[in-house]
Amino acid sequence: MSLSNIRRIGLGTVQFGLPYGISNKIGQPDKNTVHEVLDLARANDISLLDTASAYGFAELLLGQLGTTGFRIVSKYTPPESNISIDEQLHTSLEMMQCESLYGYLSHRPQNLLRHPEQWDALKHLQDEGFVKKIGFSLNEPAELDALLEAGFHPDLIQIPVNYFDRRFIPYFDNLKSINTEIHARSVYLQGLFFLNDFPDRFKPVENVIRQLQQQITRLPAALLNFVLSDARIDQVVIGVQNKNQLQDVISDLDHSEILPELHLTISEDILMPSKWSH
Repeated sequence: MSLSNIRRIGLGTVQFGLPYGISNKIGQPDKNTVHEVLDLARANDISLLDTASAYGFAELLLGQLGTTGFRIVSKYTPPESNISIDEQLHTSLEMMQCESLYGYLSHRPQNLLRHPEQWDALKHLQDEGFVKKIGFSLNEPAELDALLEAGFHPDLIQIPVNYFDRRFIPYFDNLKSINTEIHARSVYLQGLFFLNDFPDRFKPVENVIRQLQQQITRLPAALLNFVLSDARIDQVVIGVQNKNQLQDVISDLDHSEILPELHLTISEDILMPSKWSH
């Protein structure tokens, strides 16, 4: 087992606080199941948790179970007139029962362009020691272009990267040149790669996915290793429903096949889950 790659895996927590994932047939895990996942993660040097105030009860649950030994990245939503970024952060810290965060990201970074004072608020929280790294969670490269052009240089960004979605990869060298830490999410594209029945919107990729399912015996591991193979990615955030799923990830990490070359241009209507309901 590659310890360096294990340490690059982070745990997403959206599924702890909300029903999540197109192929999720298990549902939202209960408190004891989450506790088992966290214990197994700790025991295997998986030390990053990714959460957000928008993830239902996820932050509260983490606080109840304890986050000792984990670095936590959370995200704020655009502040409403009566809830500042400072207040959102301190609410998150209180719920998670911790004194500071490893990272605090804008969940809607386009809002920073309209309200650059939010960046000043993040920097202030960083200066006060409540946050180590600040940045944004992105959905499409146009957001990154606009933010960098406006002078927002993040310590940390979170972006979707997977076998289908390679839109951000051309930016990696530039991001590394300004010392930005890169966290990849959506490795499994919310479970799209594991579907058995394909709604019409996914018909353009059905054949490719079915071929992967037939040819790759450990598909989750192969998809994860595809992203881990890019050393410029510092952390890869994955979601699991229970400790057995996490154990499978750990056990299979060194035993996965190489994915075939992709000869298909895939539209953002498929790459971006936010467009799936449209």
